[in-house]
Amino acid sequence: MAIFLFVGVIFVFSRIAGFDALVEVVYDQFTIPPQFSEFLTRPWTLFTYSFAHSLTDIFHILFNMLALYWFGRLFIEYLGSDKLVALYVLGGMAGAIFYLVMFNTIPYFIEASNFNGMVGASAAVFAIMVAVATLLPDYTFYLLFLGPVKIKYIVFVYIVISFIGSVGPNAGGNLAHLGGALMGFVYMKQLQAGVNWGGWITAVIDWVKDLFQPRPKVKVSYRKEEAAFAQKKNVKVTSEKGKISQEEIDAILDKISDGGYESLTKDEKEKLFNASKK
Repeated sequence: MAIFLFVGVIFVFSRIAGFDALVEVVYDQFTIPPQFSEFLTRPWTLFTYSFAHSLTDIFHILFNMLALYWFGRLFIEYLGSDKLVALYVLGGMAGAIFYLVMFNTIPYFIEASNFNGMVGASAAVFAIMVAVATLLPDYTFYLLFLGPVKIKYIVFVYIVISFIGSVGPNAGGNLAHLGGALMGFVYMKQLQAGVNWGGWITAVIDWVKDLFQPRPKVKVSYRKEEAAFAQKKNVKVTSEKGKISQEEIDAILDKISDGGYESLTKDEKEKLFNASKK
């Protein structure tokens, strides 16, 4: 949304100033071209295209954000926000790779690759939708006019529409949908098998975050002071053994929200279990 608004503001002011070339230059940085030779001049678009949308089609970003919200909230509830971000990036990249491969190897698509390029979060959103449907196929959404519908049927209909549309006017976008959907399915199956394909993305994000966090000042203390502190701490722990404060429970619940239940330590799981019995 931030990028959409940013490009939109540039679009309006460049139009008023009669300098349309400015918005075209900016927009190109988020548009992945179909020809591989041109893509090599803007390789970063493999990542950036999934964070931009068409300025002339407001429904493009609206439906993507609604689907991301509905399925994303369900994903976070079970697996945490870290894996959601990782899958979003993986889904976007998978959609872009599938799009490039098809438009540079299949004669039908090579002949049709005469458009400017592709933008949109659809491939990344499809990855999340399919991942959730793979994890919880019988989970039910209540749809307007239709009532309760299992999400596996909702996702199936979207995949069929994209498959049929892969030879239509938006062939590039629909091919990317299919690539993202495949990544969502494989990612979830691998995660259920104990392999996290997005672990490297989470590690990179954490590394970047650490660069902007202030480092604590080193405090020098004498051993006697450390021993006294340790003794006091042990007394406190012993006297409060078995008691769990509300602050501890809130911190554990926040950790579940960020990284899922599996991110908890054995001690934290035990504390949460004991608290639930009260």
